[in-house]
Amino acid sequence: MSESAAPFQPDRGRTSGPVYAALDLGTNNCRLLVAAPTPDGFRVVDSFSRIVRLGEGLQTSGKLCDVAMDRAIGALHGCAQRLARRPVRGLRAIATEACRRASNGREFLARVSRETGLPIEIISAREEAELALESCAPLLEEAGRSQGVGRRALLFDIGGGSTEIAWIRLAPAEGCGPQLIGTISMPVGVVTLAERFGHAGFEPEGFEAMVADVLARIQNFEAVHCIRQEIRQGGVHFVGTSGTVTTLAGIVLDLPRYSRLAVDGAILTHDEAQIALARLRALGREGLAEHPCVGPERAEFVLPGCAIFAAIQQLWPAPHVLVADRGLREGMLLRMMRNDRARSR
Repeated sequence: MSESAAPFQPDRGRTSGPVYAALDLGTNNCRLLVAAPTPDGFRVVDSFSRIVRLGEGLQTSGKLCDVAMDRAIGALHGCAQRLARRPVRGLRAIATEACRRASNGREFLARVSRETGLPIEIISAREEAELALESCAPLLEEAGRSQGVGRRALLFDIGGGSTEIAWIRLAPAEGCGPQLIGTISMPVGVVTLAERFGHAGFEPEGFEAMVADVLARIQNFEAVHCIRQEIRQGGVHFVGTSGTVTTLAGIVLDLPRYSRLAVDGAILTHDEAQIALARLRALGREGLAEHPCVGPERAEFVLPGCAIFAAIQQLWPAPHVLVADRGLREGMLLRMMRNDRARSR
């Protein structure tokens, strides 16, 4: 296992100059990141994360339920209070799969605006993939320097209500960054699988059923892009950005508690990933709840995420997976900062 440089670091003193804020309201989590730009990325000034389970029951009802909306509103009030403590030059707040899919998603965000003042917009699945790529591009550049420049990359983001997969062309021309060739958004994530399979997902047959479900959904993407053939030819980097992949890295590193600095940029070999998967499956619900890299709030979601990861690895066997503890918030921040620099020039 090796590590790559990260484009941002925690704030170690009083911040002067402009700061930017990015808020991501997902199916399972509400996350806020406030940061100040640096020459090679940004410095984190403040952060907030809370499990809100906004998508609870969405799969059966098609709507956001009152209890879930109230939980999310409570977390968003906390975000608004943090943002009120310091002026920000730029703020972007987004909602993803739960609000995209729910019949009352836009109605809920109108309530959020009235009660918290936060202007949250629903983004498309493609923009989710674009933001994930934006945040992971520095890791891909570092991987190219350490492992050899590749021609392609497969990036996967296992979320609460959906999983985004992006097929990427690396360095298509001098001075150009990575470019999306194609994307797929599957309406399955850790929350949706956990609700569908329940306790059965902890059993061998149930786990394999989850893997088979995901495999069936990604076969068409393989048929269009012939990714397995590209893998056989070499030069394909794999990047995983999600709680599932970072948890696997924490297991491989045998961390006494989760550490972003240890995990972000780590490279998992195929064998290490398989051993970590087996260890997590062997723990059972109680063992997962007690594990320092999982905990009781995430225990029921880890194996569904592992099933999605296992399906991706089964169809597209990767010798290495680059682990990214970064995602939509980091992508939004980098994009806002870059656009501001362009305008100032």
